[in-house]
Amino acid sequence: MATLQSPTVIHPRAPKGEFKNEPFVDFSKHENAHAMKEALTRVGDRLGHEYELIIGGERLRTSGKIESRNPAKPAQIVGIHQKAGAEHAEKAMQAALLAFESWKYSSVEDRSSLLLQTADLIRTRKFDFCAWLTYEVGKNWAEADADVAETIDFLEFYAREALRLAQATTPIAYPGERNELKYIPLGVGAVIPPWNFPFAIMAGMTAAAIVTGNTVILKPSSDSPTIAARFIEVLEEAGMPGGVVNFCPGSGATFGNAIVEHPKTRFIAFTGSKEVGLDIHERAAKAQPGQIWIKRTILEMGGKDSIIVSNDADLDAAVEGVVASAFGFSGQKCSACSRAIIEDPLYDVFVERIRERVAELKVGDPTKNLNMGPVVNAAAMKTIQEYIAIGKQEGRLVAGGNAVETPEGGYYLEPTVIADVMPGARISQEEIFGPVLALIKARDYDDALAIANNTEFGLTGALYSSDGQKLDRARREYHVGNLYFNRKCTGAMVGAHPFGGFNMSGTDSKAGGPDYLYLFTQAKSIAEKLGK
Repeated sequence: MATLQSPTVIHPRAPKGEFKNEPFVDFSKHENAHAMKEALTRVGDRLGHEYELIIGGERLRTSGKIESRNPAKPAQIVGIHQKAGAEHAEKAMQAALLAFESWKYSSVEDRSSLLLQTADLIRTRKFDFCAWLTYEVGKNWAEADADVAETIDFLEFYAREALRLAQATTPIAYPGERNELKYIPLGVGAVIPPWNFPFAIMAGMTAAAIVTGNTVILKPSSDSPTIAARFIEVLEEAGMPGGVVNFCPGSGATFGNAIVEHPKTRFIAFTGSKEVGLDIHERAAKAQPGQIWIKRTILEMGGKDSIIVSNDADLDAAVEGVVASAFGFSGQKCSACSRAIIEDPLYDVFVERIRERVAELKVGDPTKNLNMGPVVNAAAMKTIQEYIAIGKQEGRLVAGGNAVETPEGGYYLEPTVIADVMPGARISQEEIFGPVLALIKARDYDDALAIANNTEFGLTGALYSSDGQKLDRARREYHVGNLYFNRKCTGAMVGAHPFGGFNMSGTDSKAGGPDYLYLFTQAKSIAEKLGK
């Protein structure tokens, strides 16, 4: 049986003013570029460290290991991690259950303060966390900084939202009664984040769970466990009691499934592929012996996101927006533009402009801050190359299509553009998750909207147009969870753009929005009859 660790004192830290998004770093300034280079050197000296499982505050080692490797230099080990198996699921669950007995009664002020203290610590080490992201998943400086800034935003935003939620009241007071509405925690949850935003999404789902009084079993992606380990260290430094978050890297097929199916698991927060999300949803739906609740699933899954370029669009802005959305972080975003749908009158010139712009992108070592780094691993590279081969049969190769060889054997691919793609083609329908952009000609705006809505997904989308009537139609008819006008379809900002999609893109959780914390709570209505 795990024992609850004595908590470090959480020093009260109230929110400082209204929520504001963390500003991005301007790396064109010499002092910021210098600080990033120093952080890369400093973090580079710490690569290869071995990290333990953390269950109930106790450090554990296992015979099986997970080696996290730098996708730009696969021989370089970023971190060595213990591999939790099905046999660790019960131990982690018992630790989380024990911690829940006290954490659920902790004050919302203390839980909020924990998040704010953690945000403060990350903010002071921003460049180091950027460097970890560059080494572990191949993000260039700007992409890494955006990931760190979003992490800080989630912590700051959810801390404030938890305080707001605690002040909830019933819509009316019934005569002769005292009426209360309290949002109480669910219990122990599994948090299963992806590798592509290994800091922000991992920390955001975890923070939302614990600030509302739940405890967590965190199973990070095997491609990015080091970032998660570093986050746990900061949570502990900020005063998190043992067992509130249990750090358990491991296989999805063994440890992950064991936690999802465990009768004491109350909810699963997952971000990743459609296939894995649906499998989790199905496993969670089956009641296990001794289970006394319906498990809740909070799922963010895939996307096949489109940008419509209308014939009245600002051509320069549309080209920049499509290229940034398609090839930022090598297209490894569920929100990435994988299809540009162009109205006929503008199509030929747009294809040529895209070809010219993509030719300017530089691919290489993300520590050097080039436009595009590697894809995450060899399996991803192989899958993307298979889709490029399919695309060459389904359309006309305009740019890219090849691997980029480096002495270190990194997983690099050229930014690839395939034109004249039919709306029903495989590369127009299936999520590729790499630097591959399909260009589709639409007869007119009606056709463009129909094509944009023709996939099983519904995550992000964008429209470039100066026609107010077209924008209004898109507001009504463009069926995605996050819709953008005259800007790129990536880069959702916490607070401003609550994030989550429709259809097979998930349960539309709207992370970073005013409704998100409700997903981690249950509402308890209390009525007290007053005396005469």
